[in-house]
Amino acid sequence: MKALLFAAGLGTRLQEQTQHRPKALVDLAGKPLLQHVIEHLKKFGISNITVNVLHFADQIIEFIKTNNSFGITIHISDERGELLDTGGGLKKASDFLKGNEPILIYNVDVISNLDLNVLLNYHLESNALATLVVRQRETSRYLMFDQNLQLAGWKNYSTGETRISREKSFDKSNPFAFSGIHLIQPEMLDLITETGKFPIMDLYLRLAQTHSIKAFVDHSDLWMDLGKPEQLKEAEELLQRK
Repeated sequence: MKALLFAAGLGTRLQEQTQHRPKALVDLAGKPLLQHVIEHLKKFGISNITVNVLHFADQIIEFIKTNNSFGITIHISDERGELLDTGGGLKKASDFLKGNEPILIYNVDVISNLDLNVLLNYHLESNALATLVVRQRETSRYLMFDQNLQLAGWKNYSTGETRISREKSFDKSNPFAFSGIHLIQPEMLDLITETGKFPIMDLYLRLAQTHSIKAFVDHSDLWMDLGKPEQLKEAEELLQRK
């Protein structure tokens, strides 16, 4: 597997934590979030990682350089001057990701102990173009998957807004919350027709009309989105107990 780490976010929800540094370098249990993710990926033999940067990009680049790229190959996809969102970020980084290997996409503010080999095997066995890691948790916006765990659409339960990819199965589909971890086939890069700034979920919802976009339901005992100060504190306490 190759990997793309989304680290270009402004981290506005972390308030004072990101006034002078990027979200990727916010500390958790003595290590920056970026280091936690890189070390987790290395455990599964991933040695080719692309990191997209924007907010305080120089700090991330210097951190990677100071740590000798953690002994692996790390590419920088520089988005300074062009805020691209996740879909545009994937498209910009595509030259680093092309090849024959599946591509793991990972949010830098997610901490998880998901077994990535189990995810990879599931992805390959299901012959999916993309596999989205989801969990059963409370949120307002859900991805909707049919009985075969094929993406059928998206729904905001707070506003009632829906986006439908597969009309026939949407009404009987089940809601799952996206985890910020996904795995795609490299040929998906050639199917990106969107331009400029766009969220990757728009791409998945479009491709799900004609391609296999599957869910992997994650039941692992550690997963957290660390976008808010209180979540960082909770994660710190959780890691200390493990």
